[in-house]
Amino acid sequence: MNKRVVAMACAMIVILTGCENMSSGQKGAVAGGALGTGIGMVSGGSFGQVVGAGLIGGAVGYIGGSAIGK
Repeated sequence: MNKRVVAMACAMIVILTGCENMSSGQKGAVAGGALGTGIGMVSGGSFGQVVGAGLIGGAVGYIGGSAIGK
């Protein structure tokens, strides 16, 4: 399980470093989607649950990022 957590953390760092020209909402969506997918995968959910967690995380991340940006 620790290898999965480390791999997801590294993947999230790589994804977020490519977000130079993105708005705060877009950065939040990327981070939220990555976190939601990672949490769904680590908790051992099925494919549908993992995808759903990623979508929900992305939506919440976009809303939070937009609120911070304003």
